[in-house]
Formats: sequence, structure tokens, C-alpha cells
Amino acid sequence: MSSAPFGTVLTAMVTPFREDGSVDLDGVQRVARHLVDHGHDGLVVSGTTGESATTTKEEDGEVLAAVKDAVGDRAKLVAGVGTNDTSTSIWLAQQAAKVGADGVLLVTPYYNKPGQRGILNHFRQVVDAAELPVMLYDVPGRTGSQIALESFEVMAGWEPVVALKDAVGDMARGVRIKEMGLAIYSGDDEANLAWLAHGAVGFVSVAGHVVGDRLRAMHDAFHHDPLAALDIFTGMLPAIDAIMGVPNYGATTAKASLEMIGVLENRRVRSPLIELDDEELAALRVGLEAAGVLA
Repeated sequence: MSSAPFGTVLTAMVTPFREDGSVDLDGVQRVARHLVDHGHDGLVVSGTTGESATTTKEEDGEVLAAVKDAVGDRAKLVAGVGTNDTSTSIWLAQQAAKVGADGVLLVTPYYNKPGQRGILNHFRQVVDAAELPVMLYDVPGRTGSQIALESFEVMAGWEPVVALKDAVGDMARGVRIKEMGLAIYSGDDEANLAWLAHGAVGFVSVAGHVVGDRLRAMHDAFHHDPLAALDIFTGMLPAIDAIMGVPNYGATTAKASLEMIGVLENRRVRSPLIELDDEELAALRVGLEAAGVLA
């Protein structure tokens, strides 16, 4: 595997919906092409921002197939298969392999809080079933559990486990995991630049829906001109804050942003998420305008 097994600039892409709540596969393809046309060499499909908690297994397969048809080999495709049910994750991982994903994203089981032995057992079963390269995802703020360093030491010895999307925020810990041989991807847009300084190979973004070109420019500038990279980061920070810095963020703010720039026709989400209200939309617009995303 390369040092960046899934590319360097990835976004966890949204899943658009029609008026009746069904998946809008045409919208899925528009988003995928938009991202690849704007700096991305990888896409995460059916992750948290793709509202995977409320899409069906079959819908996840349809979305992945639509993205693959839209972008071909222009980007690595990573399928989100993490759930809090091992058998469901195994099913999703096998589906992803059949559809033609380049890898799978495997989040820590949420809500159950199985402990480290349970986490390792879950991961081992899904990794074996996937027969694809695996990016682990550690996001204790959503899952209620954190993967222990001792568990990473075990999983670093599993050949398919090649990367970690880190949303823990402990960069010294990330360096230690990197030294175990895993490629580190920032899972927090506000920390993207700092993660590069700590050895990350790239990002799995949300703000990348509208600042993909600048994420690409920042990544590419970092190693030869870090001050230029800082200038790029500073310029897009108002957009990152507007998309990520509110309680009702993620799919809601990403879809609203895509609607504002004309990629999506609507900003529908599935309950229990709820669309941004007028006040939230106004604040989002201010941030996008300050970052130059909107005129």
C-alpha cells in the first residue's frame, strides 16, 4: 500500500434525498463529480455525514454503485460499513467488496460500549469478511468508546488494517499510532493543518463539500511552504467554523452549503436530523461569504 492508501483529500459525502425521502441517486452522482472536480482523490460513501444511521443496507449499496459509475477510477472509494451490530457490518463489508469499493471505513461500535475485547472481536470479524483495505475510525464523541493504544498495537498487525481516521484530537497519540504503521487521516476539519504537522497523510473532511480545492492546495503546499498552507487554512476557516462549529452540523450544514452553491436542489435530511432553520442558514451564509465560497 502507498503511504496514503486512500488518497489524501477525501470528503465524507452527503446522501441527497428526494421530496418523498427516497435516495436521490442523480444527486449522489452530482455531489461525487463535484468533489472529484474540486481537488478530491478519495470519497467516503455512507459515513456519518452520509446519514448511514438512517439509510438501509440496500440503499448504501445503491449509493456506492452510483458513485462508482459517476467517478470511475478518478478517486478511491471508501465505503462506510461501521455499525453497532457485527453481522450487519459484515454484510455491508461484503456488499462493498462486490460493488467495487477500494476500502471500507470501520467505526467503533456505538452505544453498546463493548469494551476493548469486544471492539477487537468486532473489528476482527469485519476485517476478515471485508477482504478489502480498512480505515478504522475513532470518534469517541459519537460512539461513547475510544480505541485503546493497546488495541491499535494488535490491529496494526492485521494486514488489511492500513489507516485511521482520527477524531479523538490527541495528536501525540496519533503520532504513536502512526509509528505502529498506520496512515493517519484527520477526522476534524479544524485540525487538518495541525494533523499534517503531526504526520497525517490527508483528511476525511466535511467542509470539503465546498472548499475541496483549497484543502488540496493546503495539503500540496504544506511540505514545501508551510506559511502558504497556513494562509490557505486561515482563508477557509470561516467556512469550516460555519459548517462544523454549530450544534446542528454535519449532513445538515453540508447539504445546505451544497444547495447554496447550486450542486443540490434541496437540503433534505432524514429524521432525527432536521434541516437548518432560517437563523442557522443565515449564519452559514455569513461564514461561506467570509471564506469566499459565496460572493
